[in-house]
Amino acid sequence: MSRERGGADHLKDEAARAARQAADEVYRSILARAPEHDIDPELGRVRAVLELLGDPQRAFRSVHVTGTNGKTSTARMVEALLREHGLRTGRFTSPHLTRANERISIDGEPISDERFVEVWQDVAPYVHMVDTDAAERGEPRLSFFEVFVVMAYAAFADAPVEVAVVEVGMGGRWDATNVIDAEVAVMTPVAMDHERYLGNTLVEIASEKSGIVKDGATLVLATQTEDVEGVVLTVAAERGARVVREGVDIAVVDRQVAVGGQLVALRGLGGVYTDVFLPLYGEHQAHNALLALVATEALLTGGAALDGSVVEAAFGGVTSPGRLEVVRSSPTVLVDAAHNPAGAEALADAVIEAFDFTRLVGVVGVMADKDPEGILAALEPLLAEVVVTQASTPRALDADDLAEIAIDVFGEDRVHVAARLPDAIDVAVQRAESEEERGAGVLVTGSVLLVAEARVLLGRE
Repeated sequence: MSRERGGADHLKDEAARAARQAADEVYRSILARAPEHDIDPELGRVRAVLELLGDPQRAFRSVHVTGTNGKTSTARMVEALLREHGLRTGRFTSPHLTRANERISIDGEPISDERFVEVWQDVAPYVHMVDTDAAERGEPRLSFFEVFVVMAYAAFADAPVEVAVVEVGMGGRWDATNVIDAEVAVMTPVAMDHERYLGNTLVEIASEKSGIVKDGATLVLATQTEDVEGVVLTVAAERGARVVREGVDIAVVDRQVAVGGQLVALRGLGGVYTDVFLPLYGEHQAHNALLALVATEALLTGGAALDGSVVEAAFGGVTSPGRLEVVRSSPTVLVDAAHNPAGAEALADAVIEAFDFTRLVGVVGVMADKDPEGILAALEPLLAEVVVTQASTPRALDADDLAEIAIDVFGEDRVHVAARLPDAIDVAVQRAESEEERGAGVLVTGSVLLVAEARVLLGRE
């Protein structure tokens, strides 16, 4: 390498480090606000900032995704289909796995550190104005999540994108994302989660999630319990929305396990798409793909068929990091962000179907506001042993407290405790290989934050 080229590379590296540091400083300043899991049920602050910015959320079409599990994977698949059709896209998802930039993607890529800082600088004066007005009324300033929603919509309008795919943070009705008038809403299966904020029954939770359905929109509805479906259909009728129901109007016709994923046949609004390879594991991902396909049909054609080759290309390249992802071999280490009982059940089914483990050891850590017993009970038939741990956040349930619950579920002989995640992974690898069997593996799950930390530790940043 010439001295000139080496000098240029050094300058580029220095610039990248400086940009990363600046982005990290912005992130830390936003992080000092009220956390995203502590919602205040009102949209006035977000609307006020966006109005000062010229209502950027009106500059693009949108697909809005709610539900309990599968939102991020579904959003990523919708975006992949739209991009394969040549459209410029924005995607807003949460939480992030490694860096905050991941939450705001344009054309399938997280915005750069430089752009992250620029967007914050663009919106910060208006955020400050609304914060000041709120303080004068004795009200809280914008939360962490509200600021990110504002930044995302501003970035999308400035790009500009043609379509934004937006995942709700929590619920729907009062979620900060719900200031868009999405033409298409998607609701993945509704299960128990975030009861403190959304309600203690599926009906109450479904009512909150139905809040994203706008007048005259199309709602793509996953299979739900009878009570949930009744609530959702009532809301949709009140708003004159068209409802497309899985199992009635659309369906997963067939699916077969394949190397690296599965082959699916999907009956959408425009017909049946056969022999589509989906490089994701588990029956739940086939159903997520169906919702994504139909949402794209509804948005682009009103329900007519999409080009089959475009669908195949889009799905063939889709990824969903942290969702039943292989991050290491010898032994195989999987990570999955399942953080409630329904997600853990889907995870267990997918592992049994797609992998041939002779011995699987779990590394499990959960947040204190979740259902640890339900999560562990769903995983118990799958795991030979479990190592309980905790993510490095005050929200995490203490490893010793989780161990007491795990012993009730697994029995004392099958439970190990390692408060630090690196130690927990080491113990799990040793326990997985302790029987000298081929086909041993490790599964890290129970929390998005835990999976994020595991991915970094195992080189998947």
